[in-house]
Amino acid sequence: MKLVRALLLVVLSWAGWVAAGEVGVTDKSILIGMTAPFSGPSGPYGLDMKMVINAYFRQLNEAGGVHGRRLDLRSLDDGYETERTVANTRALIAQEQVFALLAFYGSSPTTAAMDEVFGAARVPLVGTISGADSLRQSPRDHPNNRYMFNVRASYANETEAIVNQLVSLGFKSIAVFYQNDGFGKSGLEGVLAALRKHNQMPSAVATVERNSADVSGAVQTIARANPQAVIMVTLYKASAAFVREMRKAKQNPQFMTLSPVGADLLVEELGNEARGIGISQVMPYPWNDTLPMVREYQKLLGKQGKPSYYGIEAYAMAKVLVEALRKAGKEPTREKLVAALEGMQNHDLGGYRVSYSPTDRTGSRFVDLTVIGSGGRVLR
Repeated sequence: MKLVRALLLVVLSWAGWVAAGEVGVTDKSILIGMTAPFSGPSGPYGLDMKMVINAYFRQLNEAGGVHGRRLDLRSLDDGYETERTVANTRALIAQEQVFALLAFYGSSPTTAAMDEVFGAARVPLVGTISGADSLRQSPRDHPNNRYMFNVRASYANETEAIVNQLVSLGFKSIAVFYQNDGFGKSGLEGVLAALRKHNQMPSAVATVERNSADVSGAVQTIARANPQAVIMVTLYKASAAFVREMRKAKQNPQFMTLSPVGADLLVEELGNEARGIGISQVMPYPWNDTLPMVREYQKLLGKQGKPSYYGIEAYAMAKVLVEALRKAGKEPTREKLVAALEGMQNHDLGGYRVSYSPTDRTGSRFVDLTVIGSGGRVLR
């Protein structure tokens, strides 16, 4: 009798998968995969994102899910390492058998995962913490990009806003400190292109390795140029170390950095020394409740929650996926999901818009410039 019951359960479980007609979809659930850093120097970024997505999925599931199906998240730690991201993506698709992917992290890791795994497998990814051009090419030219749906502005958009602001203030000596990987190089290219529009070149360029805070060589190189401003295309650990060492070297330029730095984490790392650092942002200001999407995010966190730019970006990514799943209908397939996403042109998430088409994976061009004020508060 026990054997008969066990066999019946297996058959019913199998039938649930078959009835749905797509990998990762049963009559009761949809399985979503995520790989991001949950450990190492970038771990706080990924943990913040995962917390928000799980909270949103829990809220959604309690309200009945999407077309009666709950959303389940499978998340794997990649430590912000490209090889681990690729391996995790392969495991999520081949072993975990997820329906779609959500909220990756990093330019080089995501580009490699797209080209080596999820593009070829035709599994869509919604959102990654990257503004790299490699993830924004037209699917006509690069077929793997058909399955990459960006939710944030590009690094070219961010760096152009930063350079335009500095030039408008009369800065003529601008140096660049960048991370030696896809993220940093893409940001460097953006800075160079923006400076060229103003007939300028960087006064100095120096680099740091990913997941490293060894900035001594970079500080020597850039300090020699005595720049008026330094654009940092780095994450919070390296950025904080660089700012400290530059100030020890009696260098006090205007420091600017891009959205991936994580303003709250930079403040935690630098304390009062963070004051005056400018940061470009690609999401609405998460501490102001004037926009519907921000109000929803704050409500999701609750009164004890701590809003952050990473958190609201994760929320935006998850909203895009959920709204596309709704549009994909009661019997979703990956191709229906891709078509639904491509139909989201100038789509309003609640004061923040994304836009896709069969030939465009840009997502957004929204950039806001902020500065860290006294007490570590991010000011617009």
